[in-house]
Amino acid sequence: MKRFTALLAAVLVSAGGVLATSSTAQAASCRSGYFCVWTHANFDGMKIEHSGDDHWWEGNMSNQDSSWANHGVSGPGVKDHVKIYDGRKLTGGVTLCLGPGQEVSYNARANDKGSSHTWTSGC
Repeated sequence: MKRFTALLAAVLVSAGGVLATSSTAQAASCRSGYFCVWTHANFDGMKIEHSGDDHWWEGNMSNQDSSWANHGVSGPGVKDHVKIYDGRKLTGGVTLCLGPGQEVSYNARANDKGSSHTWTSGC
Protein backbone atom coordinates (compact mmCIF):
# COMPACT_ATOMS: atom_id res chain seq x y z
CA MET A 1 0.00 0.00 0.00
CA LYS A 2 2.88 2.35 0.81
CA ARG A 3 4.34 1.73 -2.65
CA PHE A 4 0.98 2.52 -4.31
CA THR A 5 0.64 5.74 -2.27
CA ALA A 6 4.20 6.80 -3.17
CA LEU A 7 3.55 6.03 -6.86
CA LEU A 8 0.27 7.98 -6.80
CA ALA A 9 1.98 10.95 -5.13
CA ALA A 10 4.77 10.90 -7.74
CA VAL A 11 2.22 10.86 -10.59
CA LEU A 12 0.28 13.77 -9.08
CA VAL A 13 3.44 15.85 -8.56
CA SER A 14 4.53 15.06 -12.10
CA ALA A 15 1.11 16.03 -13.52
CA GLY A 16 1.15 19.24 -11.50
CA GLY A 17 4.52 20.14 -13.03
CA VAL A 18 3.14 19.61 -16.54
CA LEU A 19 0.06 21.68 -15.76
CA ALA A 20 2.15 24.49 -14.30
CA THR A 21 4.43 24.48 -17.34
CA SER A 22 1.52 24.62 -19.78
CA SER A 23 -0.24 27.44 -17.97
CA THR A 24 2.85 29.66 -18.04
CA ALA A 25 3.26 29.37 -21.82
CA GLN A 26 1.62 32.33 -23.52
CA ALA A 27 0.60 32.42 -27.16
CA ALA A 28 0.20 35.72 -28.94
CA SER A 29 -3.33 37.02 -29.37
CA CYS A 30 -3.19 38.09 -33.02
CA ARG A 31 -5.89 37.59 -35.64
CA SER A 32 -5.35 35.28 -38.59
CA GLY A 33 -3.94 37.16 -41.58
CA TYR A 34 -2.31 39.85 -39.42
CA PHE A 35 1.11 40.92 -38.21
CA CYS A 36 0.97 42.16 -34.60
CA VAL A 37 3.42 44.21 -32.53
CA TRP A 38 3.41 44.85 -28.76
CA THR A 39 5.23 47.51 -26.74
CA HIS A 40 6.25 45.01 -24.04
CA ALA A 41 7.78 41.54 -24.00
CA ASN A 42 5.57 38.45 -23.83
CA PHE A 43 2.84 39.99 -26.03
CA ASP A 44 1.87 42.60 -23.45
CA GLY A 45 1.29 46.34 -23.49
CA MET A 46 -0.10 48.36 -26.39
CA LYS A 47 -0.73 46.29 -29.53
CA ILE A 48 -1.11 47.23 -33.18
CA GLU A 49 -2.33 44.85 -35.90
CA HIS A 50 -1.56 45.10 -39.61
CA SER A 51 -2.93 43.09 -42.52
CA GLY A 52 -0.75 45.05 -44.98
CA ASP A 53 2.47 47.04 -45.11
CA ASP A 54 3.00 50.01 -42.83
CA HIS A 55 5.87 52.28 -43.79
CA TRP A 56 5.43 54.67 -40.85
CA TRP A 57 4.52 53.28 -37.43
CA GLU A 58 2.78 56.16 -35.74
CA GLY A 59 2.10 57.11 -32.16
CA ASN A 60 3.73 55.24 -29.35
CA MET A 61 4.77 52.19 -31.38
CA SER A 62 7.78 53.51 -33.33
CA ASN A 63 10.95 52.37 -31.54
CA GLN A 64 8.85 50.87 -28.74
CA ASP A 65 8.33 47.33 -30.11
CA SER A 66 9.24 44.41 -27.84
CA SER A 67 7.30 41.38 -29.11
CA TRP A 68 5.97 40.35 -32.51
CA ALA A 69 3.71 37.75 -34.16
CA ASN A 70 3.20 36.87 -37.81
CA HIS A 71 -0.19 35.21 -38.26
CA GLY A 72 -0.17 35.83 -42.02
CA VAL A 73 -1.82 33.41 -44.40
CA SER A 74 0.42 31.31 -46.66
CA GLY A 75 -0.21 30.13 -50.19
CA PRO A 76 1.33 30.08 -53.66
CA GLY A 77 2.64 33.54 -54.51
CA VAL A 78 1.46 35.03 -51.20
CA LYS A 79 3.82 37.35 -49.36
CA ASP A 80 3.72 35.65 -45.95
CA HIS A 81 6.93 36.82 -44.26
CA VAL A 82 7.26 40.14 -42.44
CA LYS A 83 10.41 42.27 -42.45
CA ILE A 84 10.64 44.89 -39.70
CA TYR A 85 12.85 47.90 -40.39
CA ASP A 86 14.79 50.14 -38.03
CA GLY A 87 13.80 53.31 -39.90
CA ARG A 88 10.53 54.65 -41.17
CA LYS A 89 9.65 54.19 -44.85
CA LEU A 90 11.50 50.83 -44.84
CA THR A 91 14.90 52.43 -44.30
CA GLY A 92 17.69 51.35 -42.01
CA GLY A 93 18.45 47.74 -41.36
CA VAL A 94 16.04 44.84 -40.92
CA THR A 95 15.67 44.24 -37.18
CA LEU A 96 13.63 41.03 -37.52
CA CYS A 97 12.14 38.88 -40.23
CA LEU A 98 9.28 36.58 -39.23
CA GLY A 99 8.11 33.55 -41.16
CA PRO A 100 4.45 32.57 -41.23
CA GLY A 101 3.21 31.53 -37.79
CA GLN A 102 6.35 32.77 -36.06
CA GLU A 103 5.96 34.53 -32.71
CA VAL A 104 8.81 36.25 -30.86
CA SER A 105 8.08 37.15 -27.25
CA TYR A 106 11.33 39.13 -26.93
CA ASN A 107 14.52 39.70 -28.88
CA ALA A 108 17.22 41.91 -27.32
CA ARG A 109 18.74 42.84 -30.70
CA ALA A 110 15.40 44.01 -32.15
CA ASN A 111 13.88 45.45 -28.97
CA ASP A 112 12.69 49.07 -29.35
CA LYS A 113 14.10 49.37 -32.88
CA GLY A 114 11.18 48.85 -35.29
CA SER A 115 9.57 51.74 -37.14
CA SER A 116 8.06 50.17 -40.28
CA HIS A 117 7.39 46.79 -41.87
CA THR A 118 6.55 45.11 -45.15
CA TRP A 119 5.15 41.73 -46.18
CA THR A 120 7.58 39.84 -48.36
CA SER A 121 8.10 36.44 -50.00
CA GLY A 122 10.93 35.42 -47.68
CA CYS A 123 13.64 36.49 -45.30
